[in-house]
Amino acid sequence: MIQDTLDLRHLPEGFYEDPYPIYRALREREPVHRCADGTWFLTRHGDLHRVYRDPRLFSSDKKQLFKPLFGDSPLYEHHTTSLVFNDPPLHTHVRKAIGDALAPRTITALEPGLRALVERLLGELQARSEFDLIEHFASVIPVEVIGNLLRIPHADRGRLRRWAGAILGALEFGLPSEKKALGNACVVEFLDYLCDFVAERRGNLSDDSDDILSRLIRWESDGFRLSEQQLYHQCIFLLNAGHETTTNLIGNGVHALLSHPDELARLRADPGLIGSAVEEFLRYESPVQLGNRVATADTEIGGVGIAAGAGLTLCIGAANRDPAVYADPDRLDVGRNPHDHLAFGGGIHTCAGLNVARVEARIAIPALLQHFPELRINGTPVRDRRARFRGFRSVPVATM
Repeated sequence: MIQDTLDLRHLPEGFYEDPYPIYRALREREPVHRCADGTWFLTRHGDLHRVYRDPRLFSSDKKQLFKPLFGDSPLYEHHTTSLVFNDPPLHTHVRKAIGDALAPRTITALEPGLRALVERLLGELQARSEFDLIEHFASVIPVEVIGNLLRIPHADRGRLRRWAGAILGALEFGLPSEKKALGNACVVEFLDYLCDFVAERRGNLSDDSDDILSRLIRWESDGFRLSEQQLYHQCIFLLNAGHETTTNLIGNGVHALLSHPDELARLRADPGLIGSAVEEFLRYESPVQLGNRVATADTEIGGVGIAAGAGLTLCIGAANRDPAVYADPDRLDVGRNPHDHLAFGGGIHTCAGLNVARVEARIAIPALLQHFPELRINGTPVRDRRARFRGFRSVPVATM
């Protein structure tokens, strides 16, 4: 059963372990649901699809939403400056610069280094009969990949994971003051680091400097250039987003397979299914579960009136299990190939790094399964208690 009014600041017991019964009940009974704080919670695939494709009516600008949460703080500055929480023209300019840097040829060029990284990690784990899937594998890969794209020195990458977790964790509902303080401190530390790092890169730009940061430094379009602070915040966003989503994708995907031995056996028997399997992991356990928009004018969604200025929570996790779109949606099916899932959002805000995340998962997951044919869960996995992002803090596994 769900509460009469969903309160995202006080979620029901068991939500973090399994939110899907609540999502299903909302989708069936009240798919456009008025929350306790007066915002609207959307759970149907068709409604989210419509919102994503009308950025003028449904704004991504979060200044109004984040001001009461963060006040005048480093977290407010970051989360209202980064790509994902902005409308055009800033969004358009940054998206073009990042999009150029993540062109197909860049993704192809990543693969040899990514395969070598995965093989090195697996080699280091070979001598161990037990390890943590998240700490020792899933979370290491995206930091290295994004670190390579930004050309951040290897010695500096350990602290990037800590910064990313605290800054993104501050987006959760009902945030305790100590976590907000940690998030603000991490933004300040990250900005201080980038001030020196970007200055060094500016002083050493050459014609063959073609990484993401070099492109952002050089980017100019219709007279627009990123300010220094805007540049720093896009770097923070890239690291945070690239780390969070791919860690969750790999962790959720492997956990789903180990929890569904028939589907694991099916993928082992036909490794060519890995492409469809990754899309199914994205649908079945979406790494990002919730998004937000603000209505810019009076409108209606599903026959329900929405006033200008109203906040909307887009429940990606619910939409990706909508039976109007997916047959038997609560079943994992590695052959389903659900290309219309919304795990990467949609419209102009479709995730710019979606192909990086896909290639990381397509390489990392089969390599792990091949290297450890007896891999199994060995203990109790611990879910990260966050509503917006779905993943694990820990998944203990054994290799024999």
